[in-house]
Amino acid sequence: MTDMKPIATPDAPAAIGPYSQAMVSDGWIYVSGQIPLDPESGELATGGIEGQTHRVFRNLRAVLEAAGGSLGTVVKTTVFLSDMADFSAMNQIYAEYFGDHRPARACVQAAALPRSVDVEIEAIARVKR
Repeated sequence: MTDMKPIATPDAPAAIGPYSQAMVSDGWIYVSGQIPLDPESGELATGGIEGQTHRVFRNLRAVLEAAGGSLGTVVKTTVFLSDMADFSAMNQIYAEYFGDHRPARACVQAAALPRSVDVEIEAIARVKR
């Protein structure tokens, strides 16, 4: 049996359903999709795709750090966009957060995202050793 641990941090939005912000299992962190929700106010980020993407990365980083990882330990992300026309703007901000680190990635346009947001990102990372 694998050792699994759910992750919950107040520095990212609480799960809004029957799931965890992340699960750690056998040295891997599986982060649920993060949307641009401010964990303190409960409000959605403003500023279009740019503001939303920055908020998503702050949420993603908070969950990763609570689980013992970081953006530098991410091996794979999946980006969901409500409109692929936002790809370039999202991609520029994505590159700012990852720097020279280049995790594997998939990016898809979704017919609808929770709370009608423009972007959601999930990640798989390693626990820091």
